[in-house]
Amino acid sequence: MKLRFTKMHGLGNDFVVFDAIAQRVQLTPDRIRAIADRHRGIGCDQVLLVEAATGPEAEFRYRIFNADGGEVEQCGNGARCFARFVREHGLTQRDRIRVETAAGPIELQLEADGQVSVAMGVPRLEPADIPFEAPGRASRYSLAVGAQEIEIGAVSLGNPHAVLQVDAVDRAPVATLGPLLERHPRFPRRVNVGFMEVVSRDHIRLRVFERGVGETLACGSGACAAMVVGRLQGLLAATVQVDLPGGSLRIQWPDESAGVTMTGPATRVFEGWIEP
Repeated sequence: MKLRFTKMHGLGNDFVVFDAIAQRVQLTPDRIRAIADRHRGIGCDQVLLVEAATGPEAEFRYRIFNADGGEVEQCGNGARCFARFVREHGLTQRDRIRVETAAGPIELQLEADGQVSVAMGVPRLEPADIPFEAPGRASRYSLAVGAQEIEIGAVSLGNPHAVLQVDAVDRAPVATLGPLLERHPRFPRRVNVGFMEVVSRDHIRLRVFERGVGETLACGSGACAAMVVGRLQGLLAATVQVDLPGGSLRIQWPDESAGVTMTGPATRVFEGWIEP
């Protein structure tokens, strides 16, 4: 039986989305890797599944699989695409949609201008909650990477992030330092790595090396993580424009007791059928 899919992207961070409510979808890690292959498959950074909610507190369950076949907890750009997908496919008529994820519930808001806002939840800052091996919480951590010592911030937005400040993202060693940090032994579940350039208190530039994927054109949770780390380090205001290679997001975080809100676009590219 063939499976219907939709190809979507959020600022170039691209997804293959399957409706697992209207059709039976069973994907192994090998099959996910084949779908994500840009030469022999459809090609994507992540595969997203739309499933029925397991409880009454949400409308849907949202599952995310990286290109390497592994399931992960959260994807902010994918969440925006998820919201547009369920509306365009008639699965809901609501503008505000509550969704289950492996990291906990999130709320998606379809805005009047076509953009989507995602309530990403309160950031997790304690090392054990990220998870990250450290004696206690800090806004900056020193990390040995090979022969060099670097300084990072660490946070979880449902998935783990390390953020380091750089002078210019165009010259940042994303391809070399990203893989080393992704699998650093102090991050037991690996980590997404953000390279942040502070332009002003309300504007940053960012590149992200995502675990299990590599560098992507955009990372929604990575944008939120960079804003949180920069704000904890006294560098940023409560609302920040985050410029990524694929485009810009608006991130809001009033204070440590509040949740992070991300706003940006979601785009449908095409639809098709694929053999399972």
